[in-house]
Amino acid sequence: MQLPPLSLYVHLPWCERKCPYCDFNSHEIETIPEREYVAALLCDLDRDAHLAAGRSINTLFIGGGTPSLFSAEAIAELLQGLRQRLSFAADCEATLEANPGSAEARKFRDFRQAGITRLSLGIQSFDDDKLRALGRVHNRAQAMAAIDYARSAGFDSFNLDLMHGLPGQGRQDALADLQTAIDFAPPHLSWYQLTIEPNTVFHKRPPLLPVEDELGAIQESGEALLAQHGYQQYEVSAYSRAGAQCRHNLNYWRFGDYLALGAGAHGKVTTAEGRVLRYAKTRTPRDYLANALTTVEQRELDAQDLLGEFMLNALRLNQGFSLDQFEARTGLDRGALQPQLGELAARGLLDTAAEAVRASPLGRRFLDTVVAEFFPH
Repeated sequence: MQLPPLSLYVHLPWCERKCPYCDFNSHEIETIPEREYVAALLCDLDRDAHLAAGRSINTLFIGGGTPSLFSAEAIAELLQGLRQRLSFAADCEATLEANPGSAEARKFRDFRQAGITRLSLGIQSFDDDKLRALGRVHNRAQAMAAIDYARSAGFDSFNLDLMHGLPGQGRQDALADLQTAIDFAPPHLSWYQLTIEPNTVFHKRPPLLPVEDELGAIQESGEALLAQHGYQQYEVSAYSRAGAQCRHNLNYWRFGDYLALGAGAHGKVTTAEGRVLRYAKTRTPRDYLANALTTVEQRELDAQDLLGEFMLNALRLNQGFSLDQFEARTGLDRGALQPQLGELAARGLLDTAAEAVRASPLGRRFLDTVVAEFFPH
């Protein structure tokens, strides 16, 4: 069988301050043990390198936490160690997440020189009041400076991460925020609604958020504004100029494979025999640095898992997927999608024309409901 494309995700788990909405595996710290953590990452990879035997890494994503808190020297050491152990495609997309609070012009240039080809800047808002409400450590001026630093460092490819539906935010405020981002003409925008997740400060002490009708108006008006300025929506919350889609995230949504390194990182690999394995690394940085047993969970996906997880990812894409792609990625017959496809199409939630499947406009509004039909009840 033909194996899917392979990516690599590396998790750097520390941040300067934990945001009240954040449910990621991130931990506040004053002094990062850079050298020790890079060494642990490479030791972890030594154990997992067999999973990539004979395959090239097409995309790399370094997420967190706040990866830009790491020095450029540490990132360069990490990339050098990865290259010594893995084969990277000549056009590999290498993304690093960065926060404006830790942005420096020279550091961004050094990241670029080390081999990072794309930055994802966690702006979230250009409104100082909203940034304070979100617990961010940067302000509007720092956000704007970070974008200028990225450009001057030679990053032709970068993403601005922006939220809407913020505490006290009305439609005009949200659109003004979005217009500010658009005015910088970024190649890529991630624009998504703030949601309240369990085990967060906002979940314990919920802020006052816009009502449902206001959220719908923000979404509809924002999508029109982005389209007006030439941004194509290709996924639920991803918008890009032509040719500037995030290849790493596309690999997730197309049910590709990805190795995982770092505290709490999750991976998915397909074996030569066609078995699809999911695995997770130990969650706490302290345990990960102890470097004893890093992979704490591994399981093979059964037919029902494959069906549900494929749909969970692929239906996020505006273009959906072809039935040939479904069979190639899961090893299942297209008949496994029935009778859900017929039922959901009859309800106006899916479009199933020409051997392709995608969520209808109505289905996109109720995507969680659509996807739930493909998981066991």
